[in-house]
Amino acid sequence: MSTVQNLDTTQEQSGDNDTQEEGLVHIRLQQRSSRRMITIVQGLSEIFDLKKIVRACRKEFLCEGTVTDEPQQGQLIKLKGDQRENICQWLIDTEICKPEQLELH
Repeated sequence: MSTVQNLDTTQEQSGDNDTQEEGLVHIRLQQRSSRRMITIVQGLSEIFDLKKIVRACRKEFLCEGTVTDEPQQGQLIKLKGDQRENICQWLIDTEICKPEQLELH
């Protein structure tokens, strides 16, 4: 598994190495046209740079991904394909989230 550095842009400023303690991170699968699927990650803390997370996930999972800003849901990570298990394991391995914070739908 590749190592990811500097995902937390405010870590040096605050001096806090703990993972986020806020709420749940929801991981959903949305069906697009015909058999196409999109994995949506919602609820990551704002202290993380989501663009760097998407860049690392794109390299790790060999898929396309983007960050979108929805008015009601906030910033979302969208990855092409069914990446639910991959993103769960990756978030735990990189210590961005704890296993009890992840909720698969």
